[in-house]
Amino acid sequence: MKLLFLYLSILLYSIALNAQIRDLDYYLEQAKINSPLINKSLNDNDIVSLDLKQVKSVLYKPEINMEGYVLFAPIVSHDNGSNQFEWVSKGANDYTGYDLASTDGGQYQAGISIRQPLFNASVFQAYSNKASISQEINNNTIDLTEHELEQLVSYQYILCLKAKIQTQNILLLLNQIDEQSVVMQKLVENALYKQTDLMLLQIELRNYEAYYLNSQAEYKSNLYDLNLICGINDTTMVDIKENYFEFNPSIATRSKFLTAYKLDSLSLLADQFIFQQKYKPQLSWFTSAGLNAIYLPKLDRLGFNTGITFSWTIYDGRQRNIEQQKTTVNLNTLEFEKQKFITETDIQKQKMINQIQSIEERKIVATEQINQYELLLNAYQEKLQVGEISVMDLKILFRDMSVKKQELLLLEMERQTLINSYNYWNY
Repeated sequence: MKLLFLYLSILLYSIALNAQIRDLDYYLEQAKINSPLINKSLNDNDIVSLDLKQVKSVLYKPEINMEGYVLFAPIVSHDNGSNQFEWVSKGANDYTGYDLASTDGGQYQAGISIRQPLFNASVFQAYSNKASISQEINNNTIDLTEHELEQLVSYQYILCLKAKIQTQNILLLLNQIDEQSVVMQKLVENALYKQTDLMLLQIELRNYEAYYLNSQAEYKSNLYDLNLICGINDTTMVDIKENYFEFNPSIATRSKFLTAYKLDSLSLLADQFIFQQKYKPQLSWFTSAGLNAIYLPKLDRLGFNTGITFSWTIYDGRQRNIEQQKTTVNLNTLEFEKQKFITETDIQKQKMINQIQSIEERKIVATEQINQYELLLNAYQEKLQVGEISVMDLKILFRDMSVKKQELLLLEMERQTLINSYNYWNY
């Protein structure tokens, strides 16, 4: 049995040496690269730039259109006792067809027109400010998305670490039990212990073998979930580096979370300013040139026209005032939500600090207990050599050690999770 676990340990060690080793930074980078939300925000920034270019074209560039129109109103003339088809009639008294007075015999139009908006600098500036704020919102969304991914990926990484360390602890305990079973085998041969005592120890060994396999399966499952979160299409079993989280320093500037509220408020004000632009006088210059004729077209009907259009909204049922009231209500809503968020965040961080302090105290106690168990195991090993310890006592000791090590591991992983959560809110 000892040879089996010696071989198992060597095999696992060689696999660990040859396996690909990845750290938390690798998974964070992959998660950000493969994030659909980050990709969408980057594309939204491009859309904002294109929208602004489109607005600039509308406000500053001339609009040129080419138009053509041809209308025929043929008749059948019955003048002079004959029936004669005429595409364009220059006059008939007795005929079948549209009334000549309504058609003038036909219409022919072909030309090009140009319309140029004037004095739109203030309007474009309003849209430009809105575009800048929208891009800031997208950039802040990218920052918050990356930060959220850090929290999510780190949490899953902690689960992988828990399973890995748990597997290592069980393997160490397996080797210890196996060593004791080898010693007991010799003692049974010397009649210091019964064969049933050896069987009890071997049964316990089988139990921990099952725990070991379950822990390995848990590590693989958690690693698959980590790859899924990060968008990594890879089923290779890799080893991960241990990582211990530390508290991020307290934020000295405005929180990124609060920046989102600020930018949303600026966006509302920018929308309000754009809305108000329609109450300014609108001035445009236009001109057109081409053919405009009735009957058959001739060159002497070529011409052009030009002019200026002017519009100014004087009254629209107090819509501007209503829009201002809506903006004020929305700003009040954002301010209320921001204050609620600040309060909840402060409570969350204080709660986590208290929980971490409690865990650190419990870790000290658990570590001391494990050290006592190690001393007791050394004493039991000496007594086992001379047959002065019962197998049940040894079995109970191994189980208590396993439980206490698992408890210490869970406490440390819970501490790491709380620090990770604290750093998420302290941003």
